[in-house]
Amino acid sequence: MKIAKIGLRLLSVLVVLVGLIWMGQGAGYIRYPATSFMIDQSAWIWRGALVAVVGVIGALVSRRV
Repeated sequence: MKIAKIGLRLLSVLVVLVGLIWMGQGAGYIRYPATSFMIDQSAWIWRGALVAVVGVIGALVSRRV
């Protein structure tokens, strides 16, 4: 059970990081790679926020497991 808890927590952290990167690219703060279709596209800010929230929920669930 402890391995599952650690795995869920690590996965949750990675999901939050992906969401933050998507938000940064959508807002134009992260311009890598330079040819990314996500740069300066506000839709990716919202999608990244949703993904980050899912990651936070996963982290909260991992504390209860």
